[in-house]
Amino acid sequence: MPLFPQDALNPGVRKREVFGWSMYDFANSGYTTVVLTAVFSAYFVGSVADGQDWATLAWSSALAFSSLLVMMTMPAIGAYADLRAAKKRLLLLSTSGCVLATAALAGAGPGDIVWAVVFVVLSNVFFTYGESLVAAFLPELARPDSLGRVSGWGWSFGYFGGMLTLGLCLAYVLWAQGQDLPASHFVPVTMLVTAAIFALAASVTFMLLRERAQPQRAATAGGSGLRASLARLHGTWTQAQQYRDFAALLVCSVAYQAGISVVVTLSAVYADQALGFEKTETMMLIFIVNIAAAVGAFAWGYVQDLIGHRPALGITLAGWILMTLLAALATGPALFWVAATVAGLCMGSSQSAGRALVGVLSPQAQRAEFYGLWTISIRLAAILGPMTYGLITWLTGGEHRIAIISTGLFFVMGLLLLARVDVARGIAAAERGNLSDNLTDRTQ
Repeated sequence: MPLFPQDALNPGVRKREVFGWSMYDFANSGYTTVVLTAVFSAYFVGSVADGQDWATLAWSSALAFSSLLVMMTMPAIGAYADLRAAKKRLLLLSTSGCVLATAALAGAGPGDIVWAVVFVVLSNVFFTYGESLVAAFLPELARPDSLGRVSGWGWSFGYFGGMLTLGLCLAYVLWAQGQDLPASHFVPVTMLVTAAIFALAASVTFMLLRERAQPQRAATAGGSGLRASLARLHGTWTQAQQYRDFAALLVCSVAYQAGISVVVTLSAVYADQALGFEKTETMMLIFIVNIAAAVGAFAWGYVQDLIGHRPALGITLAGWILMTLLAALATGPALFWVAATVAGLCMGSSQSAGRALVGVLSPQAQRAEFYGLWTISIRLAAILGPMTYGLITWLTGGEHRIAIISTGLFFVMGLLLLARVDVARGIAAAERGNLSDNLTDRTQ
């Protein structure tokens, strides 16, 4: 049986188009790996903010503010993308914004807190827009019974993009350290490398990925696109009970994604502050995490289609709970490396599983909008998780182990809330919820 069967794709979808879609995961993974996880987060805390007690909280607050901006804007953007069939156009704009803001981070040196915060916020906002928009293409490409594996193809391939970007950055950092150059020299260079790879890899996506959606009647029925989009979004909220399993998934996602957000944005800070890792050690650690995440995302997609979406996601959440226990118990590098490997396996599989499950529970006519609502839950989680971690470290005088234990509670909550999601009932609701026939009525 081939690993990439054609019958996993919808009629008319070619494998090269799925490759183009996957290349966006390849492109944007370098941003999360280098900027949010491995390099700039620790650089911000240790160098830009000079290791002050409030530095971790400041980093967390900047990311939380960016998430708040996304929460306020993404659902309307998703609704607009559906109405105007504009996912690809908006994806190009968000990609350009993230690339430019990431390159601007090269200008952040010691003491440049305002500059760093402004462009971290902008880059993360544009990154999140792109992540949501590209995810909305998934149900157009994959058959309903293959969403797990196709999502896993893209997500696992994405980690190789993260490893490529991180590997090039690591090579430069090692050379720079050999020349006795400070972090204020080599970290800005890694920002430029990350921006360049993002732009080059994403260009493949825009060459190969098609916009299959057609503008819907509400988009041409009069009125501005923004007004029609907001009216449509309001209609979705008022019909939330019809999609109660999708709503339950959103609540569940807030819980477990809060824990994942801590791992993504603060693992390098934890390794640096709690275990005394050097920057090269941290970068190697994240490199291994990406390898494990690629394996987890690819393999777990097939498992998800085999055993079901909810059991697959539940197993990954149990793995996350184990990871936080191992990290809290680690007093040296060895056990923390084990915890990081477990985190990688769980990260790839849980992120891919969540994206596929949203596709399963989304009505066909509202895919970008529903992925926009999913993005709200992820961004709320990105506020709750890192802010909780930052506040605990601040209130306890830098006790990172207490903060990582609190992170485990988010995964416990997520596992308990997942029990409320009835996938079969949610699929039936999505099939009834194709609202294309009454969009005009809802927007008048």
